[in-house]
Order: sequence, then structure tokens, then C-alpha cells
Amino acid sequence: MFDLKPYIAEKNRLVNQYLESIFEDVDGSLQIVMAMKHSLMAGGKRLRPILCLASAEAVGGDSADALPVAGALEMIHTYSLIHDDLPAMDDDELRRGIPTCHVAFDEATAILAGDALLTLAFQILSSAQNFKPSHSSKWLEIIHVISIAAGFRGMIQGQMLDISLEGHRCSRFELESMHRLKTGALIEASLCSGAVIGGGNSEQIEALEQYAKNIGLAFQVADDILNVEGDPELMGKAVGTDQLRDKSTYPSVVGLEESKKFAKDLVSKALHAIKLFDNRSDPLRAIATYVIERKH
Repeated sequence: MFDLKPYIAEKNRLVNQYLESIFEDVDGSLQIVMAMKHSLMAGGKRLRPILCLASAEAVGGDSADALPVAGALEMIHTYSLIHDDLPAMDDDELRRGIPTCHVAFDEATAILAGDALLTLAFQILSSAQNFKPSHSSKWLEIIHVISIAAGFRGMIQGQMLDISLEGHRCSRFELESMHRLKTGALIEASLCSGAVIGGGNSEQIEALEQYAKNIGLAFQVADDILNVEGDPELMGKAVGTDQLRDKSTYPSVVGLEESKKFAKDLVSKALHAIKLFDNRSDPLRAIATYVIERKH
């Protein structure tokens, strides 16, 4: 039986090692670098880069080829968290168990650190040293997929919807639309980009996209549930904040028990989507279950 814990630990080690290497030739005493690393190297689940690496393996590719993509995805995710925590957004003081970037430094530095991480991600994705000349078309496709997911058709639009829905009791459809953009878009891009660099065919990529759509939404439903009944010590951030901000969440819209049932249904659909894959996709199967069983 596949053991997810050592798999995640090893992929985390590889991703963190890669992220550290990005800053080897820069002056670590610069405030902007310290702010970037403060948030980027604070830990976290590394779910998006791990999904990218696991997707590359699932289609028969080498996950080492996908490491630059995985690192770039984590930078984009971290930039979004830095900006999400700002006073103009959620005004959070803790993230991953440490002070948020604007608390540890200042608001202007946090904004610039987020901007710098987003830009650095695309610098990495477009760097010729990261891919073979014969793979250039694959990398162009990956850049295109990730830029859509991170932009106004994806994550940014999701964040805007999240802001617009505060204080407004939204429908289940509105809530799902927002989460598929805010959280799901980058998760989908992670799996798709890993499959592309791993040499996946169209059938495999389509199956992984369906898997991603379901676990992306399941991840957010689980987050909503944890904000109600999670342990702040394990999560590294406060709980109950959604209710304080009068935010629409799955527990507030459909109830806690229905939310748990919905998350399980989404995981079942995700597992069904990748039934055509062999045991190389066992990490993805285990991650799907982990998404709703995690405690942080």
C-alpha cells in the first residue's frame, strides 16, 4: 500500500532545496529578498508543486524535469497569500505559524515582495537553462496555462469575487464559481503543467484536468470546514475568521455536515477521473484523500 507521508516529505525536501537555490546568487541582506524568503520558505503544504511533480510521474515522465515548474508554482501561490493577507484584503496577522509579510516587515514591502515572487516565477519558467531546446513548445504551453490560471481569468478573478461576496449571502453556485477560480485554477494548472512536461497525451491530460477540478474544489471545502473546527496550533493561523468577516463559505451556505459530504463526493469523482492510470498515479490517489482528511 502506498505511503503518502514519506513521499510528501521527499518532494517537500526537493522543492525547498530548489527554492533555496534560486536565491544563492543574490544579496540575502536586501530587505526585499528577506521579505520574499520570509513567506516563501515558511513551510506550508507545498501542495501545488507536489501535484505538479506527481502529475509528471503519473504520465511516465521524470519529476526532476518538472522541478522548475513546481518551484514557480509555489512562488505564485506564495505571492497570492502575501497579497491575500494584506490589510486591504483579509488583514491577517499569521500565516504558516509566523507573522504575515506585512506584519514582519511593512505593507509596502509585502506588496513588492508579492510582486517580485510573481515576476520571478515567470523568469524561471522562461529561462532557457531549465529546458531542452526540443521541449521549448512544451514550456511555452506551460507558461500560457499558468499565466491564465494566475491572471484575471483565474485566481485574480476568484479573489475579486471573494471580496464582492463579503457580507452577502451568496448561492451555492456563486460560491463554487469563486472557489474554482480562486483556489482551483492554480491547482488545475499545477497538474496540467506537470503532465505536459512529463509527456502526457491528450487523454491523460484531460483525465488529470478532471481530477484537478474536483480536488481543487474539495481542498477549498476542506479549508472552509477547518476554519470552523480546525486547531489553530496545527493550522498556524486563526480559525473562525470567516464567520467574523461574514464571508460566505460552504458551512455557512449548505451546513457543516453537507459540506463534509460534498468534499467526500468530490474526492470520489477525482479518483474516478484517474482510473485509467497505473500505480504511478498512486501519489495522486493518496493526495486526493489527504486533501479532506488533513488537519491543517
